[in-house]
Amino acid sequence: MDNPFVFNGYAGAEYFCDREKELAELQRFAENNVNVTLIAQRRMGKTGLIFRLMDELASVGSEIKPIYVDIFATRNLAELNRTLATAILKAFPEESSVGKRFLGILKGLRPSFGVDPLSGSPQVQFTYQNQTEKEHTLEGLLDFLEQQQQPVLLAIDEFQQVREYDNENVEALLRTYIQRLHNVRFIFCGSRKHLMTDIFSNPSRPFFASTQFLGLETIAAESYGNYITKMFTAGGKEIDAEAVAQIMQWSRRHTYYTQRLCHEVYDLPVNHIGIDEVNGCCNTLLRLNEPYFLQYKQLLTAGQWNFMIALAKEGIVEQPYATAFLKKYDVGATAVARRQLQTLIDKDLVFAETTKEKTYYAVADLFLMRWLEKEY
Repeated sequence: MDNPFVFNGYAGAEYFCDREKELAELQRFAENNVNVTLIAQRRMGKTGLIFRLMDELASVGSEIKPIYVDIFATRNLAELNRTLATAILKAFPEESSVGKRFLGILKGLRPSFGVDPLSGSPQVQFTYQNQTEKEHTLEGLLDFLEQQQQPVLLAIDEFQQVREYDNENVEALLRTYIQRLHNVRFIFCGSRKHLMTDIFSNPSRPFFASTQFLGLETIAAESYGNYITKMFTAGGKEIDAEAVAQIMQWSRRHTYYTQRLCHEVYDLPVNHIGIDEVNGCCNTLLRLNEPYFLQYKQLLTAGQWNFMIALAKEGIVEQPYATAFLKKYDVGATAVARRQLQTLIDKDLVFAETTKEKTYYAVADLFLMRWLEKEY
């Protein structure tokens, strides 16, 4: 049996753990034409959930046509248009009637066609004379989706990237176009919580109060534990309950890190897994990633590096400016600590999480956190 613990991409419903409540909610929102803002820490599994939703819509015979587009790598409106057009072309193949119609529309937008050298998928490029043409292209792409006979679900991943576009006011432009659409519903996904929250919760922003919020928390311990045990058993491997508990404790049930650790453990050439085997794999993962972690030390000031070590050793910190914390790790006065923390948040190395009970801060990369905790 191939390793069932997938940590990159989506391999199918049989390899997907839980998220039944979130899946049902997303499906209900899609069927009722409700736009959704889906926010989760990076690598918590939001993209996998979107693909699981697409699978589910197909399995129940839904007429909704899902389209997924990741705009993380885009830097401006022109690249957003290219990425969106490419995603539409992938969703409606050239040989289909809808695909042919889309190609006909594209010809009026002066495109050039190529092939993505990595995926082999078709790729669309546009040539623009001015900003107005870029805006017209975006409007034309969305209008094409609006004109389809079947409802369309457009999931835009890493949506907060539109805030990085210089002097193009894409937020307002998108809001203007989207509020005219009736046949297209949206899922706006994002991993930078402070930016996504500002986009959709700030009364001064164009998208204020225009979507239903949905967040992803860690999967419940019982569900994840049962899933891990089931996958090992299906592969003819026995895993102790203590080993499963250690996997979940060390990885904090954070989807990517749990899956990555399980993948490493499953690959061991043994049929019985105990806590020693799990701890050995934890150390292996930290050793393999050490060159990557050391690069951070070169990119940060000594103060920022020391502050991140302090956060790592605490695990989570609710009061990063408290006198006891500052003195314990010798990270400077309150004003200095405030600057260090904000810089680390801006660099996506630290995240702030707010729950009903508290707000806390933690190192964003759990493997990096465990490495700092171990080495320092």
